[in-house]
Order: sequence, then C-alpha cells, then structure tokens
Amino acid sequence: MSDDFMLDTDDIERRMEGAMNALRTEFASLRTGRASASMLEPVMVEAYGQKTPVNQVGTVNVPEPRMVTVNVWDKSMVNAVEKAIRESGLGINPQLNGTIIMLPIPELNEERRRELGKVAGQYAESARVAVRNVRRDGMDQIKKAKDGMSDDDQKFWENAVQEMTDNYIKLVDSALETKQSEIMQV
Repeated sequence: MSDDFMLDTDDIERRMEGAMNALRTEFASLRTGRASASMLEPVMVEAYGQKTPVNQVGTVNVPEPRMVTVNVWDKSMVNAVEKAIRESGLGINPQLNGTIIMLPIPELNEERRRELGKVAGQYAESARVAVRNVRRDGMDQIKKAKDGMSDDDQKFWENAVQEMTDNYIKLVDSALETKQSEIMQV
C-alpha cells in the first residue's frame, strides 16, 4: 500500500457511530406504552427566561411501569413544566400533586402504534442517510488522493469504507426492527 495516503477510518467510524447514537436518542423519545424517563428529553420548559430541558428543573422518575413523575424543584416552575409537557405533543395529560407532576402513560391503540412505527422508520431512514453521507465523504477523500495511489490501494480503501457502511446500515435496520416490535407489543 502507498505510504502517501492514509484514510482516517477512525474518524469515519466515529461519525457513523454518531449517526447511530442520534438514532438511539430519537428512538428513546418514542413512546411505546411503557413509562420511560427519556420520553421527556425533547420537552423544553420556559424557565428563567430561556428554554431548559425538563430534567434540569426537576427530578424525573419512573415509579411504576405506566407512570412518570417530575418532582419540580422550584414551586414557581410547576405550571410552566406542566404547560410544556401538555404542549409537547407526547399525548400525555399531566396531573398536579403539589410540586410533583404525575404523567400516567395510557395504552396505545392500534392506529397510534402504526403511526409510531412509521415515525421510527423515518428516524431510521435519517440515520441511513447520515451513514451514507459519511461514506460519500470517505469515498471523496479516496478519489482526491487517487494520484500517487495504485488501483489496488484505491480498491482496498473503497472496500474498507463500504464494509463499514454496510455494517452500520445493518445496525440501523436491526435497531429499527427491535423498536418496531417494541412499539407493536401490546
């Protein structure tokens, strides 16, 4: 192999892993009929003049399988947190109990399960696109360094990038399959 060109495969792999991490985060925010503290991660509260994540204004707990509670630290923030959860589009109706906001998680109906399955598919497709974009960047680096590189070296690097891409696409598909079966589980 040529000493002139060395593809930074660690960088490519790190970027593909970043796409997987983003997918896992998006999947965690999808409600599957079971309570999860991560479902409140995308909810932002108007607190002290700026948007703040719910977990920075109170303690998020899952005391039972169908209940999430938020113990708000500052009493003056309770109504703002409740409003943010109500308007978040999660389909949860918060119940106040002093500084504790209780979020009972209702059963998902069949139609809502199908919708969530489609949303999970969209998240997975975004992750696949991100992985393919990283692949394209890697292939572009190889093409730019084509001068002074033998055809065998070029094929080696292209195959290495393609193999990494295939592995991450399989991981995305596997994560999607797992999430969709979790969503459809009654």
